[in-house]
Amino acid sequence: MNKFLLLVAFMALVASMAHADAKSGQKTYLKSFKASFGMNGTKFAADHTVAEWEDLFADGAKGFIKEYGDKFPKAVPILTNPDMADKLQDVGDFAKEYGSDSGNVPSCG
Repeated sequence: MNKFLLLVAFMALVASMAHADAKSGQKTYLKSFKASFGMNGTKFAADHTVAEWEDLFADGAKGFIKEYGDKFPKAVPILTNPDMADKLQDVGDFAKEYGSDSGNVPSCG
């Protein structure tokens, strides 16, 4: 029984850690990209499916930087800033958590 409770607690911790990255990504999106992209977080996340977001954020978010840099040239300095690399992964977690086919809706309308 104790092992079961430990396993449940561990799974809850892992799930909350993953959600924390999505929450951090939501904050980063709203602070750093909302004005440049001209869309709220809900519309941004619904821009692609979860699988599409996974592809865009693979390999250091190269696909995301390319696609959104081409769409929104004034965002390129932010997208390519080396200090933004870790935060981009959090933005990716946010986008994947709330992708168009995820069934989830962020609270950042």
